[in-house]
Amino acid sequence: MHLEKRRQWSALVVLGLALAGVPGCSDEEEGVDVPNPLTNPTEGPPAGNPNAEATCPVPAEAGLADVSRPTSVVGTGTPASCTSDAFVQAVAKGGVITFDCGPEPVTITLDRTAKIFNDTGPEIVIDGKGLVTLSGAGKRRILYMNTCDQAQVWTTSHCQDQDHPRLTLQNLTFVDANAKSETEFDGGGAVWVRGGRLKVINSRFFNNVCADTGPDVGGAALRVFDQYKDLPVYVVNTTFGGKPGYGGACSNGGGISSIGVSWTLLNSLFSHNRSTGHGANPAQSGTPGGGSGGAIYNDGNTMTLSLCGTRIEDNEVNAHGSAIFFVSNDHTGSIRIDRSVIRNNKGGSWYPTYPQISNHDDTPIEVTQSTIE
Repeated sequence: MHLEKRRQWSALVVLGLALAGVPGCSDEEEGVDVPNPLTNPTEGPPAGNPNAEATCPVPAEAGLADVSRPTSVVGTGTPASCTSDAFVQAVAKGGVITFDCGPEPVTITLDRTAKIFNDTGPEIVIDGKGLVTLSGAGKRRILYMNTCDQAQVWTTSHCQDQDHPRLTLQNLTFVDANAKSETEFDGGGAVWVRGGRLKVINSRFFNNVCADTGPDVGGAALRVFDQYKDLPVYVVNTTFGGKPGYGGACSNGGGISSIGVSWTLLNSLFSHNRSTGHGANPAQSGTPGGGSGGAIYNDGNTMTLSLCGTRIEDNEVNAHGSAIFFVSNDHTGSIRIDRSVIRNNKGGSWYPTYPQISNHDDTPIEVTQSTIE
């Protein structure tokens, strides 16, 4: 990690470098309309970046899924009908899932984790219409998908690189999830995904947690592995934390965490998340490890992290990368930052290129119309 190569930055950094070929990050690219029902919610911060820099177009493949013909509808028009059992059964059935819980916001508190079966797609969509909050009650993970878990059905001979299920989570709020008791598939406080594809649109993640310490374990909100053909996870108009008392906490990646996965983050907000581990990655002698990536923790080989219209602020770490921890083991990964703000993230000691971003000193970082301070 070349930890000896550190620089302390205190001045404002505003850079304008040419940035091309980044999905959702081109002024010339036409985006699709993404109506966001959570821009002015009755409770909690809104979904997405409320600041002026959040103007990036959304590529068609990152747009909202069609839910006009649902496979399952959770509820029969009342809050009482929207039960944990109804939701878990709908997820197990797969396909397109919507809700009919009445006209007001509702919280569904899960008594067990909802698990996706890999033969129920290929498209799996969960759409809360901006009214549905899914809660782990401070006891359990909310949603699990794993193409390599035989218990969830193997559908190909190459589970680590298959194009389905393609999971879309949209117009939802995930709260109070807790994956601390998970051992085999750890991390991913709210959502754990391996294989297929994942995109998250118009959603919020509040007060989710996973393991307090440990190297590599992470992702209080999202933990992702093995996306099909190394295509990116899209996160659009989504908030992780948003204000004091709402952030996520995990050993690494107070917001998101992955190994060998690329991300494209559009018009989103990461704030007041914490990386709680101690000793970094790998763990230093006498420490349990972790503590990197206040908002974002990316590890692996060939991968990209692309931010456009995204704000990362007021996150905190004990080790490295108060905003972003990005380590490409084969030194082929890259970071692209466009029309975004990274500021006021606290902690960390290894910043070879830019403040609040920990990376190998040969990792390309392209910055356009962005503030890093």
